[in-house]
Amino acid sequence: MKSRKPHKGLTKRVKISARGKVIRHKAGRRHLLSVKNGKRCRHLRRKCGVGVADTARIKALLGVK
Repeated sequence: MKSRKPHKGLTKRVKISARGKVIRHKAGRRHLLSVKNGKRCRHLRRKCGVGVADTARIKALLGVK
């Protein structure tokens, strides 16, 4: 039986941490940064976790148990 391939678009966007959490970048930091203040840009620079509802679906697409 063939092994399931991971979703290539998703592998470029998320990462699985050592404890199994799904880590992603925050949205809104690509353009129009002159409108946003420094504090907002600084907070958007941080990485954050994916919600519990989406974690199982993302792990299935990546082929992670």
